[in-house]
Amino acid sequence: GSEEYFEINVGLTKTIFDFFLKSGARKFIFFSSVKAVADSVEENVLTEEKLPNPLTPYGKSKLEAEKYILNQTIPANKQVYILRPAMIHGPGNKGNLNLLYNLINKGLPYPLGAFKNQRSFTSIGNLTFIIEQLINREIQSDIFQIADNESLSTNEIVEMMAGVTGRKPRIWNFPVQLIKVLAQTGDLLKFSFNSERLRKLTENYIVSNRKLTQALQVELPISAREGLIHTLTSFQSEKNEQ
Repeated sequence: GSEEYFEINVGLTKTIFDFFLKSGARKFIFFSSVKAVADSVEENVLTEEKLPNPLTPYGKSKLEAEKYILNQTIPANKQVYILRPAMIHGPGNKGNLNLLYNLINKGLPYPLGAFKNQRSFTSIGNLTFIIEQLINREIQSDIFQIADNESLSTNEIVEMMAGVTGRKPRIWNFPVQLIKVLAQTGDLLKFSFNSERLRKLTENYIVSNRKLTQALQVELPISAREGLIHTLTSFQSEKNEQ
């Protein structure tokens, strides 16, 4: 329930951050989320300037934890980084990417080709690179969004999944209105395909990483496509091992 989000994301953060302030440790990296700012990003690109307005218990609890950190007096010799990553993926990933991959791996068609969306991701390789930079260099305390440089559409992801499984991509372009009606029917009949699932698969959610790359003055080492292909290849090897 929502209480658990607050117990873990806020309660635990307070405990660890209070310990950090008293300790000899010099750097604190807090993993928040882009969902602490916005649940949806329609046309524009999400930047750190956007006024946070989370609607879910997860996003609200992350924002409350951020506020707690920002309201403390931080000694001059300590640095605090609040990171807001877009969806993180890597080998061992569990979630919506896996569900979509299993669909494509079975040779089933992807029926939502008519939706032209763009989404930002964070590959684990870029994330570990950023953390190393923050640990090893003297970067000023700040709030940073994290994402790969390029966004990807779900159709592109389906094509990559087909490529990794050795299949021909099967993307069907059913009319958008028809799909929306089916999703609304799913809401009423409590099907797993509903408006929320449709939104997650087809929404625009582009996240800017410009503030971070300017602060680090370095390029991220992995492109969005490279990172995703690495993750998808790991799904394929897991399947082969089973």
